[in-house]
Amino acid sequence: MDIIREITPLTPGDCFTIFSREKSEFDFPLHNHEDMELNLILNATGAQRIVGDHIGEIDDRELVCIGPNLAHSWFTHNCTSKNIKEVTIQFHKDLFDERFLKRNQMVNIRNMFENSKRGVLFSRATVESIAPRLLELSKKSGFDSVLELLSIIHDLSISRDIKLLSDSTFTPEQFNYNSRRIEKVFEYMNNNFNKQITLAEVARIANMPEASFSRFIKKHTGYSFIDSLNEIRLGHVSRMLIDTTQSIAEVAFKCGFNNMANFNRTFKSKKGFTPKDFRKNYVGKKIFI
Repeated sequence: MDIIREITPLTPGDCFTIFSREKSEFDFPLHNHEDMELNLILNATGAQRIVGDHIGEIDDRELVCIGPNLAHSWFTHNCTSKNIKEVTIQFHKDLFDERFLKRNQMVNIRNMFENSKRGVLFSRATVESIAPRLLELSKKSGFDSVLELLSIIHDLSISRDIKLLSDSTFTPEQFNYNSRRIEKVFEYMNNNFNKQITLAEVARIANMPEASFSRFIKKHTGYSFIDSLNEIRLGHVSRMLIDTTQSIAEVAFKCGFNNMANFNRTFKSKKGFTPKDFRKNYVGKKIFI
């Protein structure tokens, strides 16, 4: 998919940059950029969020962490408010040195940054707690502003009830599962998503009994084997629905779904749209350059 590549105003000499603005509509197109982003939106009930291959309608308060190179934007959609408040913070993906992130005490921030490659939506309780600090951040300067941003990032990293928005195979970024066995299994599933894949196959790749591997993958990813496989397949489905004119049935079969009723049910359960409506909603936001 062709989308706008944003050149952010964040310079190599800055730790972060912040924009705090009031607006009556959303007019910035679907885009991506190298830098990470925290985006707080208030008073925009009914606006539409697109992050990767996720499409959703937002409530009156919204806070999302966007990872590098992940397509995203918000659209006016059903929002009627003329008093929208938006605070956007962009910071370098290497704000924390990679070796520093591997330290034990950094595990929560490391995990949040990893999850941000799919887009992290924070809970309402978290937004209510963090929003006042984000709104005040633009009033701070120098080292105090950096300390406060780091504190905010830490508090977000330990917040509960987050939601990951995009499918893992939709983003160009590579994921680190902190397990070579899991990475080998996901590499195999990603390379063979269009074929029949069984639990027995992937358990052999991980060199584990089936029952043990089922517990292992659930512990490391939070998903069962079949849910993980479906997520990989749906990421490829989304990409093909956006980038090609192939029929929905063709896309489903090419991505390993051999039963259309099951495919439609799985897709709508995960995306909140039928494949047809997803294609219509997303392709309408494509920006060719």
